[in-house]
Amino acid sequence: MTVIAAPRVVVPGQVLPDAEVTVRGGRIGGVRPSARGSAADVVLPDGVLVPGLVDLQINGCFGIDLVDATPAQWEEVAVRLMSTGVTSFAPTFITGPVPALVEALRRAAQAGQRLEGVRGAARSLGAHLEGPFLSERRRGAHDPAFLVDPTPEGVDALLSAAPGTLAVLTMAPERSGALEAIGALTAAGVLVSVGHTDAIAEQVAAAAGAGARMVTHLFNAQRPLHHREPGVVGQALTDPRLTSGLIADLHHVVGAAIEVAFAAAPGRIALVTDAVAAAGMAPGTYELGGQQVVTGTSGPPRRIDGTIAGSGLRLDDAVANIVGLGLSLSTAVDAASRVPADLIGRADLGRITPGAAGDLVWLGDDLRCRAVWQDGELVYGSVE
Repeated sequence: MTVIAAPRVVVPGQVLPDAEVTVRGGRIGGVRPSARGSAADVVLPDGVLVPGLVDLQINGCFGIDLVDATPAQWEEVAVRLMSTGVTSFAPTFITGPVPALVEALRRAAQAGQRLEGVRGAARSLGAHLEGPFLSERRRGAHDPAFLVDPTPEGVDALLSAAPGTLAVLTMAPERSGALEAIGALTAAGVLVSVGHTDAIAEQVAAAAGAGARMVTHLFNAQRPLHHREPGVVGQALTDPRLTSGLIADLHHVVGAAIEVAFAAAPGRIALVTDAVAAAGMAPGTYELGGQQVVTGTSGPPRRIDGTIAGSGLRLDDAVANIVGLGLSLSTAVDAASRVPADLIGRADLGRITPGAAGDLVWLGDDLRCRAVWQDGELVYGSVE
């Protein structure tokens, strides 16, 4: 058993002052007020104890693009992600030919199995395919040559590539055959997300009716809000069936728009990084799905033509950015942990509640990750 005491502990919906978290057998045993003379194993002097962060959209980081990474590179990413407070992630692959994505899913399945035996490696939650069933008009950094309609054959190829590995799929619901594909994917247990789409609000609502439950990087690469056609953004913010991913780097989405999103859809915003290989690296040229992207001293990575191509964001920094806008700490932490975990069907992750996994993160007063426990064991940082 391990007992960790902290000046603040974030549990779902609130921040508890001066509390202790007990972990037994790798699971949260309970949370209680710190007592005078407590015999806690670890006493954090400052900052806040939060659940392990969950990132549902991460293409790569630390110079590695996950779509074609080697097993050793997968392990490096999973281990180093702990330094950002992320204990669970959905490796994300952008648009490519369907056969190439099939191979990427097979590699992801093998890498995920390998990571299960690596102490201190973030958990792989299954792959997120961002494409290839996207809109040419809202393609962003995706190669238009590989954008296709979601035929039954294409959907079946992705589902059967490595059964159980495809966890999230982003698609444009206005493409031919999309609603049927959403139904098939949902029936197979895949979280369908609306994204890179020029759909009108009615089409987004139809996608939700067919089983879609998420919107990929709200505001970016989608039909915007208009007062006579709410578009993707308007439907996402008002439809209780939909939870939106949001890149809170203050470049993809500025502060005022972030505040609007959280005010309009409380409990339905999931912070994501959409990080690419350039994340955590010096300015330079990196790859995203076989394409070159360039990162400078500020701002997000961009393709050679200037198109934004993912981000260099850390998820703990996203939490800090949200708090910096004046939103509550519990709202920010929930959006980076419990909300995405619930969205992907993992009620055992992203929360400090009895029975949940003992994945805990110590954030300093600056909300940067300082230490991480996985299943109750310290795997990153120091608490000396």
